[in-house]
Amino acid sequence: MTLFSALLIFVALILFVGAQLFLKHAMESDFRSARFIKCFAIGLSTMTASFFITLGLLQHFDLSYLYPFQGLSVVIISLLAAAILREKLTPRLFLGAALISTGVVLVSLS
Repeated sequence: MTLFSALLIFVALILFVGAQLFLKHAMESDFRSARFIKCFAIGLSTMTASFFITLGLLQHFDLSYLYPFQGLSVVIISLLAAAILREKLTPRLFLGAALISTGVVLVSLS
């Protein structure tokens, strides 16, 4: 894997995480409000960008190699949801996040 490929995987992951947070924030608003429209548009745009970057990455990597990195989104989203959206984290969630992270490391080493 080249530095550029690693950067693209990271960018796709961050865009996906950002999209999820913006869409969740939008869903907590009134559907006709400016806040909903703004958050929904940003979330949809970043999700689309993440999708197309991921499609480009699939041309160069096996799905079995690339997909575990998407698993990191669960960890990052959980942490940011707790920090930004004030969602509650449980010990079971921490254990699951640790297992996902371990799996990603093992796959990336192969």
